[in-house]
Amino acid sequence: MAVTGNALDIKLTRRVLNYARPYKGIFYWAVILTISLAIVAPLRPYLVEYTVDHFILFNDTNGLLRMTGLMIAVILLQTIIQYNHTYFTNWLGQSVIKDIRRDTFDHITNLRLKYFDNTPIGTLITRTVSDLETIADVFSEGLISIIGDILQIITIIAFMVYTDAVLTLVVLAPMPLLIGATYVFKEAIKSAFQDVRQQVTRLNTFLQEHITGMFVTQLFGREEQEFNKFKGINRAHRRANIRSNWYYSIFFPVVELISAMSVGLLVWWGSKEIIGDKISPGVVVSFLMYINMLYRPIRELADKFNTLQMGFVSAERVFKVIDTDEITPNKGTLKPAVLKGEVEFENVWFAYNDEHWVLKDLSFNIKPGETLALVGATGAGKSSTINILNRFYEIGKGSVKLDGVDVREYELNYLRSSIATVLQDVFLFSDSIYNNISLKNDKITHEQIEQAAREVGAVDFIKRLPGGFEYNVMERGATLSVGQAQMISFIRALVYDPKILVLDEATSSVDTETEELIQNAILKLMQGRTTIVIAHRLSTIQNADKIIVLDKGEIKEMGNHQELLKLNGFYKRLYDLQFNSVGIKV
Repeated sequence: MAVTGNALDIKLTRRVLNYARPYKGIFYWAVILTISLAIVAPLRPYLVEYTVDHFILFNDTNGLLRMTGLMIAVILLQTIIQYNHTYFTNWLGQSVIKDIRRDTFDHITNLRLKYFDNTPIGTLITRTVSDLETIADVFSEGLISIIGDILQIITIIAFMVYTDAVLTLVVLAPMPLLIGATYVFKEAIKSAFQDVRQQVTRLNTFLQEHITGMFVTQLFGREEQEFNKFKGINRAHRRANIRSNWYYSIFFPVVELISAMSVGLLVWWGSKEIIGDKISPGVVVSFLMYINMLYRPIRELADKFNTLQMGFVSAERVFKVIDTDEITPNKGTLKPAVLKGEVEFENVWFAYNDEHWVLKDLSFNIKPGETLALVGATGAGKSSTINILNRFYEIGKGSVKLDGVDVREYELNYLRSSIATVLQDVFLFSDSIYNNISLKNDKITHEQIEQAAREVGAVDFIKRLPGGFEYNVMERGATLSVGQAQMISFIRALVYDPKILVLDEATSSVDTETEELIQNAILKLMQGRTTIVIAHRLSTIQNADKIIVLDKGEIKEMGNHQELLKLNGFYKRLYDLQFNSVGIKV
């Protein structure tokens, strides 16, 4: 049973074991092997006792040879069982964490962006990698091994009592000391292991953030300061591990000392009993072996119990991610064969938290094939508008409709595949250009991708790259220019043939020549599609059918370019700032 805090968590134990259900054959086989080991292990001391008392004391060479052969056979049998036990318990553990990791990653990919806003990526990496490896130890070194050790202890004590009950009581007299030491060690190492896991999480989080943001670190010359921060986290990680190792360095010698006490009592009492002709020498020899075999699993039991305990602590953390309800509610079922592309916001209120409204009573309509531009200062709510259209976040009040139907009624993947969003900051995976465009969608052919590249004017630069469409762009598209990465994002949008296109200032970070190419690609993409453009440069949206000026989440003005200029309001001031400041006549 899982131990979380001071309580036994049967529910958590059952949940972990449920993942072993598809492999119950291997699980039962591992249990059988565990029981077999517990039975076979004590046979050797018994055979040694029999050999000493019946053959060695009587100089029976033939009998000694027969017993030697029998003991070799028992050792070989034990070796085979131990090999299979180790292999199958580890196989079981790795199979279980494969399934848990699959479920964890599947759940993470379905979480809303709000969850990632509040959760460090390094924490999720720790949960899906190192925490899951700890869960594997529940099967390979924890639960089944603990059962095996307990069975072995019971079997050994049974053999000892059967051989000589009084001698058993004498040699086990120090056992209460061992039980007390084991309990103290278990509690201490539990706290140390929890500290180790926490420091691993801190280390992973720091490394992920700072390796990803290395450009900023070097740009502002913060290498030394960030290195000093890392040294502090690294020292804390070292201290946590040293602390756990320190408890081991105390506990194991204590066990050896108590074991030596049992051996000393055996020598004292056994010698007296042999002299008094009450027991045979073979009994003392076998008890020496029993003591060694008894204390080894007891010594490891505390360690394995903590392995089990930390495995369940890790399982609790992983299941906390899996149980996170930050997933999009009501994923919908509607998947119409034809989508016109009409978008309507009706009295929409939205907040990233319950206290501060980002969008306030937003209402507008975009007819199929029209282009809507959103303008306004940073923080006005432009990006939030497209995020709720894609249902990355859920609105607080009002409704967002597509073709007159609430977006919550559409099947989520269908909805998002119908809306292509081209961001200013293009994200590319460390993979080929082909896979970055198709996203490994088997329905998209190489011919479609090449045709789309030709239509947006990108095929020439792609074919000049080594390997063409098979060229690896490396992490985040590091080997491409900003403009090239942007062109690939346009191809990706085109091959998915969306009905609605969202452009988040897609030309703000490129040079004039590349911007001209991108503008041509944009015109191609916009043909026959409802388009929403987030613009900072007003020159790019003067031909939009409708322009909405947002300020602090509210619509201040709405109309086309000429209509808004005549209002002499927010839009006119923005226009004058951008054009008059550089000497362009309005």
